[in-house]
This record gives sequence, structure tokens and C-alpha cells, in this order.
Amino acid sequence: MEDSERNNIQEDEPVHNEQEDNHFPQFTLFDIRIDSGLKDDEGNEIPRPFTKNQMRKWLKKVKWENRKAEKRAKEKARAKERRKEAREANIVLGPNRKALKKMKLERPKKNISIVIDLGFDHLMMEKDRFKVIKQILRCYSINRRSETPIQFYITSFGERSRSDMSRHNGYEHWDIDFHEESYLEVFPKDKIVYLTSESDNVIEEFEENTAYIIGGLVDHNKHKGLCHKIAMEQGIRHGQLPLDKYINMKTRKVLTIDHGK
Repeated sequence: MEDSERNNIQEDEPVHNEQEDNHFPQFTLFDIRIDSGLKDDEGNEIPRPFTKNQMRKWLKKVKWENRKAEKRAKEKARAKERRKEAREANIVLGPNRKALKKMKLERPKKNISIVIDLGFDHLMMEKDRFKVIKQILRCYSINRRSETPIQFYITSFGERSRSDMSRHNGYEHWDIDFHEESYLEVFPKDKIVYLTSESDNVIEEFEENTAYIIGGLVDHNKHKGLCHKIAMEQGIRHGQLPLDKYINMKTRKVLTIDHGK
């Protein structure tokens, strides 16, 4: 919707554009109402209409859901076509999702846990929270295809994180242990190591029966040293990966979540 069109929306006009007619019914701002938290003298809820901004966000969400369903259908059709072409050319494809799931159940896991700490939602804008989720998805994808996978945890998985993750259907069935609680309530304190670039302790080898914590924070250097500070305040062990030994990094030794994998 162009800016000029936004400015011309009247309170009693349908909020839509012609290109979206195939996806959305026509609504006025008074067709859909939300709770106002107010009640009349008889105790009845007094509804209020969507504001123009709320309506735009709602339309954007519905449009995204429609596109997601269409994209999934196209991906299935392309996958089916690829399998057909491979059979005709006698090409052996890699394992499909069903085979990967079977492999996942059969493969023994390393007795090491990687934990993504999502206790930083309040410090990030929505777009940065989505970046965190995207990096987690990449970690999960890499781990489930590994010959020696490790156990994957997500802690401090609160309401906001759950809402962000719900954009990915079926995540509840992934081989990830989701916990609303902090990692301090999930693991023994002496079995926790927080990975942070500010630590003086260089980790050369991973320890068995140990949970390594990665801060789920995309902060653009706004909260430098926060994870190290948290580890110090909580009295838990901390350490950094030996990046200087293997990677020539010209800037701060801070990795994305999926680099940690």
C-alpha cells in the first residue's frame, strides 16, 4: 500500500487494496473489534475497533500466512519433480525428511549439551529476534544431519519467543528440548559453561556431561560483555572458543549462534 493511500484511509472505508482482493475479504475498521478492557454500567465488555495501524499489521500477518502455505505447496511440488527426474536418471538422492527422522532416532548422541539462552527478548527489536530464530533453525538443521549429533536445548523460552517460533509449523515436534525455565533450573550449576568472547578461559576440549550456553542475543554491540557479566554474577564457569588458533578475525571475536555450531 503506497503512503499516499495510507493517508487517505477514512475510518469507515475498507482497509485493503485491489491486488489483495484474492487473499482478503473487505473489512471496515468497525467490522473487527478487539477487547478494550472497559465495561459499561451493566458490566458488559465495550469493544473497540482496530486502529488503522492494527488493521495493517493484521492484514500483513494474514498475507504472510497465505504466502507461506503457497510456498510450502510449491516446495512439495518441486521436491516431487526432483525425485521423479532423479529416478529417471538413476541418480541417488540424499535422505529425505522421513529418513532423517529415522536416522535421528537410531544415532547415539554425544553426552554434551548445547543450550541457547533466550533470556534477552526484552533487549531486541522484533527483526533481531527473528534473526535469532533463523540462526537457531540453521543450528538445528546442521545438528540433525550430523553423524554425531549433540543434544540441543533452548531455555528461557517465554511467551514472546514461543510466538516468534510459532511462525515455523511443527517446531514442537523437533528434536529440541524447550524449557521456559532458565538453564540454571535445568542443569546442575557445576555442569554449566557460558560461552563468551570476553572470558579469559580458552576451551580446547569439550567436557562430557556439560552444558555449553550460547547467548541468544543479536545486539549490534549495544550490550558488549553482557553474557560474561551474567556468568560472573551467577557464579558459573565461562569460556571462549580458541578462535585465534583457527580463524584470522580482524574484529571482535563474536560469533553468530550458528557459527557456534
